[in-house]
Amino acid sequence: MSTVHFVLQGKGGVGKSYAAVLFAQYLRERGLPVSCFDGDPLNQTLGGFAALNVKKVEFLETTEKGRRINPRRFDDLVEEIANQPAGSHIIVDTGSSAFVALVHYLVAHEALTVLSKMGHEVMVHTIVTGGQALLDTLHGAAQLIKQLEGVRFIVWLNPFWGPIAEDGKTFEQMKTYQDIKKRIDSVIALPAYSDELLPQDIGAMLKKRLTFKEAMESPDFTLMSRHRLGVAQRDIYARLDGLAV
Repeated sequence: MSTVHFVLQGKGGVGKSYAAVLFAQYLRERGLPVSCFDGDPLNQTLGGFAALNVKKVEFLETTEKGRRINPRRFDDLVEEIANQPAGSHIIVDTGSSAFVALVHYLVAHEALTVLSKMGHEVMVHTIVTGGQALLDTLHGAAQLIKQLEGVRFIVWLNPFWGPIAEDGKTFEQMKTYQDIKKRIDSVIALPAYSDELLPQDIGAMLKKRLTFKEAMESPDFTLMSRHRLGVAQRDIYARLDGLAV
């Protein structure tokens, strides 16, 4: 059947949608069929990338008491996933505001088991970032792994906010990683850029909601910006080549 990729992290602003955007592009560039869903109730970043043909799913509903997440709409998402063509890769990006409700739904209603029994392979991608959010994202990843059984886990290390290290220990040396490493299928370390120009180029690309391919073909980017983006793309894709997808 298909492979379902849930991108989950309870902490906002840590690069979850960035990972989803990169992964969707990577799979498409490799000639694989990809369907993307953006369920972020507040900030549908993935949904802004027109080239990725993302379907926006709305979990919020308006009631007399205000807006709330309607868990019945998670049923609709599972139905959408189940109806995707065989052999496709399905990327589901959800915001931190829907995180608790979605994880509760997945566990309480055994949604991942339902998908697995239908023949779908389920993978969960979660983000660990440096800086002040290190411990929060590390703890969040560990909790996800404890809660969700029978799925493959991919951990993305995002050094944008600082090195992913604590007391001189790298991620792989941390006790938290040692406790959960048996459940982790792969660790993807995103590059840390020391030069200021490349992060600016990537930031401009993301702000315009462009893929690497679109940005490298756009006259809005200078010759050297397009070159640097090509270098970044090759580097990131090389890191993703190790995934068994």
